[in-house]
Amino acid sequence: MYTFHQMPALGYGTWNRTAEETYNGVITALEVGYRHIDTAQNYENEVDVGKALTDSGLKRQDIFLTTKVKPENYGSGVILPSVRESLEKLQTEQVDLLLLHYPSINNEYPMEDYVAQLAEVYALGLCRHIGVSNFTIPLIDQAIGLLGDGILVNNQVELHPFMQNRPIAGHCKSLGVSITAYSPIARGGVVGEPVLNTIAQRHEATESQVSLAFLMAEGYTVIPAARSRERIEENFLSSNLSLSIEEIEKIRTLDAGKRLVDGPWCPKWDV
Repeated sequence: MYTFHQMPALGYGTWNRTAEETYNGVITALEVGYRHIDTAQNYENEVDVGKALTDSGLKRQDIFLTTKVKPENYGSGVILPSVRESLEKLQTEQVDLLLLHYPSINNEYPMEDYVAQLAEVYALGLCRHIGVSNFTIPLIDQAIGLLGDGILVNNQVELHPFMQNRPIAGHCKSLGVSITAYSPIARGGVVGEPVLNTIAQRHEATESQVSLAFLMAEGYTVIPAARSRERIEENFLSSNLSLSIEEIEKIRTLDAGKRLVDGPWCPKWDV
């Protein structure tokens, strides 16, 4: 079974997928070679992910599985039953990584309470590791202050060539907290970008593959979503792409703070 530090750097994301797309996508991803699947309560597809994992015929211990608790479930005493429901849907006794999907929206629930509930789930063995998602520098410091050092292992944030999110990424690195990059190809926005295109042509690759290879070279885990087998395979092959130091430095210059995820449910971002 994977230890946390063996979490595959390349995972398959299931956000914004219908039930059929989720099931077929996970089955295809596992056939292609992915061994890391990412879902969430808010995606409303845990049942489909669970069915695909079971139908794949692979051993559960050979797949790293992440899900996330939605903020609507942060009320007192609600997180634990919500996680049990997720496990039932996923047809597993334990997930490898359980994240808080966002900090409480508009501080509806006190962090002291919902972080303590997350710790309870962890103590009961319903997840192997715990982390957060979309937590800013002040928020992750607060969470670690409540839990102690070395308990939170991951922060999942938006991260792609146009939004490299360096303040939180650097802060998490200093704390020993790993980063998972969601929307790693900027929802297709990397396609056609001149710098990425030039590098891609040099490697007989695509802009998406270059973006994923760049993020992995920076030390991040990536969870691109894709519908077709062609795109799922294309993303998977990014693991074989090795960029030069000069190419990595060139891609770093594309950072423009171009955030795709923002809204009233979000915290006040670091940048």
